[in-house]
Amino acid sequence: MPSSQRRLTATFKSPNFGLRATVPLAHGGGIPWLGLGVWQISGDAATERVVRSAIDLGYRSIDTATIYGNERGVGRAVRASGVPREELFVTTKVWNDDIRTGRVAEAFEASLRALGLDYVDLYLVHWPIRGKVVATWKAVEKLLLTGRVKAIGVSNHMVPHLEELLAEAEVVPAVNQIEFHPYLQSRPLLEYCRGKGIQLEAWSPLMVGGAVLQDPTLTAIAARHRKTIAQVILRWDVQGGIVTIPKTQHQERMAENAAIFDFVLSEEEMAAIDALDRDQRTGADPMNVPF
Repeated sequence: MPSSQRRLTATFKSPNFGLRATVPLAHGGGIPWLGLGVWQISGDAATERVVRSAIDLGYRSIDTATIYGNERGVGRAVRASGVPREELFVTTKVWNDDIRTGRVAEAFEASLRALGLDYVDLYLVHWPIRGKVVATWKAVEKLLLTGRVKAIGVSNHMVPHLEELLAEAEVVPAVNQIEFHPYLQSRPLLEYCRGKGIQLEAWSPLMVGGAVLQDPTLTAIAARHRKTIAQVILRWDVQGGIVTIPKTQHQERMAENAAIFDFVLSEEEMAAIDALDRDQRTGADPMNVPF
């Protein structure tokens, strides 16, 4: 195990490690290791209820996007939570239509109004649109200078996209949010991002469709620790240095997902999960964005 990984594992054994623990980002500040994704939560009232429940349970990171249509509910929950704004981490993203039409700045203003916040903690380019990668990043870099975005990054960007972006960038993306789970580990991309100081963040960490939740290797590890398979996967994420944002609308599942800081996977267990990689993607192919 590399020394950096040993230090990370030691950190996760600390009794002070939990939902409020963060990993430093390249632009300064830090992002919580575990957050809540709100994709597919419809309606402002439902979104506000779910996010309030998460914050009450101790979650401090909420991930939304323009295309989700629920930024307003996220903002209401954040403002009504009673938690100081600086203790919460809110992510949103610019959608493809605005990328294609060069309306990144306008899209950001619309998101900020919907959220009802003075700033967002992380603003992401949702997908790499061919012919727009550099121009979009330049527009996002300008937003960083306003102080109303604390960090900027990308989502679903593969190595060729990052190489194209970095050839012209003044600011390196702080985060790359990608589909990442035991059956899709994208190791070359992970190592590339680490080499550039880009924090990898997992969306769909439990895999759309949930086939990975039936895996016999994960079943055995979960039984050994008296944990659920979902908890083992999320633990594997953070113990391996991956920020993760599982989505759920159910308070009991939120609590279950958060209960991953009281056990440690062994080096052998981490390696066994690493070996499950099948390059099995359930979302769209970032090299050919169809929407």
